[in-house]
Amino acid sequence: MTQDMRVIEIAQPGGPEVLTPAQRDIPAPKAGEVVIRVAYAGVNRPDALQRAGLYNPPPGASDLPGLEASGEISAVGEGVSEWKVGDQVCALLPGGGYAEYVATPAAHCLSIPDGMSMDQAACLPETFFTVWSNVFQRGGLQAGERFLIHGGSSGIGTTAIQLARHFGARVFVTAGSEDKCAACIDLGAERAINYRDEDFVEVVRAEGGANLILDMVGGSYLPRNVKSLADDGRLVQIAFLQGPKVELNFAQVMMRRLTITGSTLRPQSDLAKARIAVELREKVWPLLSAGQIKPVMDSEFALDEASQAHARMESSGHIGKIVLKVS
Repeated sequence: MTQDMRVIEIAQPGGPEVLTPAQRDIPAPKAGEVVIRVAYAGVNRPDALQRAGLYNPPPGASDLPGLEASGEISAVGEGVSEWKVGDQVCALLPGGGYAEYVATPAAHCLSIPDGMSMDQAACLPETFFTVWSNVFQRGGLQAGERFLIHGGSSGIGTTAIQLARHFGARVFVTAGSEDKCAACIDLGAERAINYRDEDFVEVVRAEGGANLILDMVGGSYLPRNVKSLADDGRLVQIAFLQGPKVELNFAQVMMRRLTITGSTLRPQSDLAKARIAVELREKVWPLLSAGQIKPVMDSEFALDEASQAHARMESSGHIGKIVLKVS
């Protein structure tokens, strides 16, 4: 086996054009890790933020972008007993997915669901870890509750719609075009709000207010989300496409007993991510194997076309996930 691998580096902070093919040494697994020969890598918003110089990798993580991948285990580190060389997996990564090989904690790997292709499996980890931990663990979504998802046609949104609907919630979404709204309805949303034509606050309040909101927009949406919540409602913030700073009247939060929370996935401890993986394996992977839920895929690019993949994502024209074909 060659000791070199193809990778995509960030030459300098900037636009999609700074993503550059290069050669690196194949990583060796540390204790508790596996090395995966990557078949496909998922493309996510944090990759673009890192490329732009706005999201530094946590200490010890690869400087290469790429937070999820599918492939075959090529090496196992000391103390790893649950996986062996040759096993096919998808995995949450600390970074480094835009490469032919990547190392990651063994506890962050999950088996390929029955009947699922490698390209589909590469769409699962980052999105499903994020949705499960924020919507169900942190947000506490229950059957019968009204759930508003901003960015319903994104990878996060299409996953959240399906999981929430499966577990009995009433799902409302916002999206920016009629095609995107239609895609959300097809996935199980009760109501899709085109934010260019309608005020989501009015629509949701007419239904009694949202018990839970999942937001990745921030900015001007923050006070509008507070208005949209039912009494005792929860807002979970996972990103800030419009920025993190806004003036907000917290009197409403107090008087109506609202909860505002949020999280980011990448900086969490390996143990925290492993605990999410355990719940996904028990409660969600059987649904994927049974075909009851599935990833929504937008497009596929070759590894060397990573810049085009980022341009596609940042155009906001996509519905679902974008992947890179690596090997």
